[in-house]
Amino acid sequence: MRNNFSMSLPANLVTIVILFHGKCGITKGTSLYLISMATADLLVIVFNIILLTLLFKYFPVFLFYTAMCSFNIVMGYAVKDCSVWLTIAFTIDRFVAICCHNLKARYCSARTAALVVTIVWSVSTLRNIPFYFRYQSLGTWGGVPWGCGIRPEFFILPGWVAFFWIHQLLNPLIPYLLILLFNALTVRHIVLANRARRGLRSTSNRDQRGDAEMVNRRKSIILLFVVSGSFILLWMPKVSVFLLMEITNNHFYPSYDHPVMIADISGTVLFYLSSCTNTALYALTQSKFREELKRALKYPFTLIRECIHTSK
Repeated sequence: MRNNFSMSLPANLVTIVILFHGKCGITKGTSLYLISMATADLLVIVFNIILLTLLFKYFPVFLFYTAMCSFNIVMGYAVKDCSVWLTIAFTIDRFVAICCHNLKARYCSARTAALVVTIVWSVSTLRNIPFYFRYQSLGTWGGVPWGCGIRPEFFILPGWVAFFWIHQLLNPLIPYLLILLFNALTVRHIVLANRARRGLRSTSNRDQRGDAEMVNRRKSIILLFVVSGSFILLWMPKVSVFLLMEITNNHFYPSYDHPVMIADISGTVLFYLSSCTNTALYALTQSKFREELKRALKYPFTLIRECIHTSK
């Protein structure tokens, strides 16, 4: 499984490079959101899968130093938060662009996108710093604290209990509900606007296929629903297990064969999968992205051919 997820590393890098060149026919603000999301997804795989794999294989002792272990856990949580909340920021940006024409000129800009992305990265990192102090060493080795064990007081002290609940609400429950809400509002606006526009165009007897505004709106809608729809589907098992555990007040299960444990592990795998799919989704829905992707894949062969011709 780790080898399969490691394939997302070059995929996300290619996505970042293509979007950075700005030849995909989307605005600078939207490109900035997509680049930031691809970067967050890339770091999710790096800190939670690839880095752990390399350390386990080549530097197993280094990984179990308490400071290193705690730092990796903090960064793992932080980049997951960034990935989730950047998806929400992108959903809100598209909601404003499609449904709030009075705010569109002021909000849907590269400057606003840069500010929002900076805030998301900063807040996501700062709010996960307490996780560093959640763990204690299991002993010492050569005078250095070794191992990562959860402090017993984490489960009983009011401050830690409150922190745990706030963390669970901010990821995944509230993000999931926000994406569902904004997508529902966007769909409602689109249905009403299209109905009114068809009525106006039918009275003027014009061919709807030549409606440039409808075409641009359709492209924006497809991009929004592909990104947020993928998030909703791939996060559904994780959110469902979280709600089930809280409703039944049962967070521990006797074995990995228990159905809830299987669902929880499957939900975690699907979450990591959501960090690997953006390149494929963009390629399926954006024609200019496909063109740039083909050009990027052909570039090494083109470069080799040019070098051969030059040497002759």
